[in-house]
Amino acid sequence: MIILALSSLLMLSILSGTAEAGQRHKQLEKATFAGGCFWCTEGEFDKVEGVVSVTPGYTGGRMKSPTYEDVCSGKTGHAEAVEILFDPEKTSFAKLLDAYWHSIDPTAKDRQFCDVGSQYRTAIFYHGEAQKKAAEESIRAIEKQKGIKVLTELVAATEFYPAEDYHRKYYKKNPFRYNIYKEGSGRKQRLEDIWGK
Repeated sequence: MIILALSSLLMLSILSGTAEAGQRHKQLEKATFAGGCFWCTEGEFDKVEGVVSVTPGYTGGRMKSPTYEDVCSGKTGHAEAVEILFDPEKTSFAKLLDAYWHSIDPTAKDRQFCDVGSQYRTAIFYHGEAQKKAAEESIRAIEKQKGIKVLTELVAATEFYPAEDYHRKYYKKNPFRYNIYKEGSGRKQRLEDIWGK
């Protein structure tokens, strides 16, 4: 009888924990940003408290299940992007927007730093009207504050295709190559020019 009671309590505890984990998962929100090379974009968002995961990939194009080579051709319409899952109790979409702006050059069209082509465009792929409105307000604020024309696209999110495994956490797996790319691309200097980093 005691064993049966303990088994029942254990089962209730497991089910309760599973329900709580599922509830926590349901509370996560999604954001999708294109900011040029996704190696650099991923690294910036990994630093933001409240971000649960950052997945590099491809979105905004015409082809189903594109590969890196497909996207690099510039013929699929996709942009290199990151899909972010975040906990809205620990961070907000507005904070993600701030991190995003400070990691890109919003005045460049179809390029970022040394990378040229529509696959390297900057874009906010909004999930719902609240994100769209927040992004619109953010764009207006930057244009007013900085006196610049923001050329970053604002479009509804479409299907996102995760990149190949070797692209994920590239900045951690290949720090030497990553840092050479980051320095050589002109990214650091241009960001300092715009944002005063």
